[in-house]
Amino acid sequence: MKRFSIYFTSILLALALCACGGASPAGPKETVRIGALKGATTIGLVKYMDDEAGKASNVSFQVVTTDEIVPMLIRGEVDMAAIPSNLAAILYHNTNGAIRVVAVNTLGLTYIVETGEEIQSIEDLRGKTVIATGKGAAPEITLRHILTQNGIDPDRDVTLEFRSEPGEIVAWLKQSGGVAMLQQPFVTTAMGSVEGLREAIDLTAEWDKLGAPGTLVIGVFVARADFLERTEDVSAVLARYRASVEWVNAHPAEAAPLVEELGIAPAGAAERAIPKCNVTFIEGAGMKQLLETYYSVLFEAAPESIGGELPGDSLYYVP
Repeated sequence: MKRFSIYFTSILLALALCACGGASPAGPKETVRIGALKGATTIGLVKYMDDEAGKASNVSFQVVTTDEIVPMLIRGEVDMAAIPSNLAAILYHNTNGAIRVVAVNTLGLTYIVETGEEIQSIEDLRGKTVIATGKGAAPEITLRHILTQNGIDPDRDVTLEFRSEPGEIVAWLKQSGGVAMLQQPFVTTAMGSVEGLREAIDLTAEWDKLGAPGTLVIGVFVARADFLERTEDVSAVLARYRASVEWVNAHPAEAAPLVEELGIAPAGAAERAIPKCNVTFIEGAGMKQLLETYYSVLFEAAPESIGGELPGDSLYYVP
């Protein structure tokens, strides 16, 4: 399906970072460089990032764009990164297995929003124009799959128009109203500034209605294979990351200002959005099972979206 590009101009997902309460797990001994995107796949990192800020630390973080993170991973300028799930599969193929997934960090958080009350079901999208970001990324593929499974041709029955980033969608909704596809926390941010905007359809719920095993896997935490092979500190990083995720989910009010500091969403919107962002941390066999199931659906819908073929077992870091 030629329409799918492996480049993502925006990731609709909310880069919020976690904070760990109480005593933190021991940190790694080796220097670790972690990359993250300004979107949902980074929400769980905010506390970890905040704990390491302003002190002598052998862990460094860089928040960059998708176009920047890809060459940084390939060239070894970062050791680990939080990225979209389908991008991980593409990088695995394009680097001959040099990139591996170590954890799932974000589950479904994508919605159809509308200024009005017309959209009550997937069928109501027939004949509509839907504004979105991330052409070729998992949200578009997910929507196309759900439309197809509901008897709606995504190329003939629905018009998909793309913008470069969520702020453009919010501006469009303010000016013209209409229907859009957004991810949290941008949904909550938009609802605070666009009169009459509401969550019309939860695409995760629609995915689940199809009866397919598993669920939507939006974001993952990856590492370079050479880093995993040379260091004994992977478990220390993952323990800190897990603690950060747990803190964010338990303390959204305290985590929200950290999200705002990254320029992801205002603190008020971030606090309301965090419980809807499905921030998680799943390692090992559970991570592998979730991704294998999700990738199989993406492969059936659009092989190019995961690099043209299903990833091999070596994609998954299962100690």
